[in-house]
Order: sequence, then structure tokens, then C-alpha cells
Amino acid sequence: MIHTFVFCCLCCCSLVGVFGDTDTMKSVMEGDSVTLQINVTKILTDDLIMWKYGTKKTLLVKINRATNEISIKDGVLDGRFRDRLKLDNQTGSLTITDTTTTDSGLYEVTISGNTETEIIFNVTVYARLPIPVIISDSPQNSSSSSSSCSLVCSVVNVGHVTLSWYKGNSVLSSISVSDLSISLSLPLEIECLDDSYSCVVAYSFINQTTHLNNTQPCQPCPDCVFCCHVPEAVTRLAISAVVGVASAFIIVYDIISRKVEQER
Repeated sequence: MIHTFVFCCLCCCSLVGVFGDTDTMKSVMEGDSVTLQINVTKILTDDLIMWKYGTKKTLLVKINRATNEISIKDGVLDGRFRDRLKLDNQTGSLTITDTTTTDSGLYEVTISGNTETEIIFNVTVYARLPIPVIISDSPQNSSSSSSSCSLVCSVVNVGHVTLSWYKGNSVLSSISVSDLSISLSLPLEIECLDDSYSCVVAYSFINQTTHLNNTQPCQPCPDCVFCCHVPEAVTRLAISAVVGVASAFIIVYDIISRKVEQER
């Protein structure tokens, strides 16, 4: 009885040391690689490891150490994974390269030997975020003295994103979508233009931002000190300084000339 208890304890310690904790939730941007790490320090001589994908559990990889068989079936599912599955022969971990949104889903690995372990990874591949586009929604024949300016921020072919208008760090309005490959538009009406407004499209971990600037078809705020670009402001200041110095020189020269003339 004591021998049995000691044997069970050794088995449990061995399992903890070999498998350890795993990160089973994976998020990756389209085109990047993702590694599904099973934390096996070394495949044992009698281990059988099988990687399966999706709800139908389509076999992708099989490692049979007893027969020295390593099989990568990247031609399944109409060749979706062709030449993109990379296997670590020492640990059994699987890497998917050049990911696409169709790679999202459940990946199941089973390790069979003296014991059997099953790990399920949930992989989500996000499409690259587009840059938001800001256009004017004001009537073409509106007066330049209009007290407000209507704008629309748009993004196309997006899914699972949030589109928001910001003023500084404060959210003015926002819209979210959980569907795939749709277009989003979000209007905004402002009294006048300054560079504190921005439109942001975001996933939970990354975003793209477009800032309002003085090229937008809106009247700048009278007290907006940032409406002019810095190079333009510096240029104007330099020109003013040169004109001032030249004027002072002309005045001094005129006074000296008159004094010399009077002395003669």
C-alpha cells in the first residue's frame, strides 16, 4: 500500500515537471506566426502525440515515437495549412506561420504514453486594421460662416472592432460590431476645428488612429493655437523678424543721413 502511494506521488510530480502550465488562449494579427507550446521538455520513447483542428477534429500532425513516425498532414481542409505547419520534433509544439483569419479555431493536442493528457488551444487571428478615413458631411453649398461642421469617420472590411471619436483622451461617441467584413461609419458634429479630435478603430489589444488637422473642411477655432503647423508658424515668425530688423535699419540709416546732411 505504501509502495503504491509513493508511486502515485512520483507520477504526479513527474507530470507537473513535464507539462507545467500552458497558455491556451492565443490572439495574433493576420500574417504573423503563432506557436502552440505544450511545455513537454522531451518526447518520451513511447509517446504518441496528435494535433487536431476544429470541431471535426481534423488530424494535422501525428508523432509516434514507438515507430519513429512523424506525419504532417498540411494538405487537409483543401490545403489550408500547406507549407505553414512547423513542428518541434523535440517538444511536439506546433507553430503556424503566415496566419490567416481562417486559421482561427480550436486546436487540440493529445499526448498518450504512460498517461494521457489533452490540451485545447483557442486561437483567434485578427485581420489587419485599416486606417480610419475622415470626410466632411456638410452640404457643399453651406456658408463658410456656419456655426458647426459635420464629419464622418469610416472604416471598411472590419469585424470585432470598436470605432470611436475622441477629443483628447475623452470618448465622444463609439460604436462596436461583432460581425465580420462589414463597413462602419460614425458621424460627429463640431463647432470648429482643432487638432484635439481623433477617430480610432480598435481591437482589444491594438488600434489605428486618424487625427483631425487643418486640411479638414471645417472652420478653425478662433483661439486655436495649434491650427497652424509648426513649420508654418516658425516661417511667419522669421519673416516678421526680418521685416522688423530691415525697417529698423532703414529708420536708423535715414536719421544718420539727415544728421550728416545738417552738419554739412
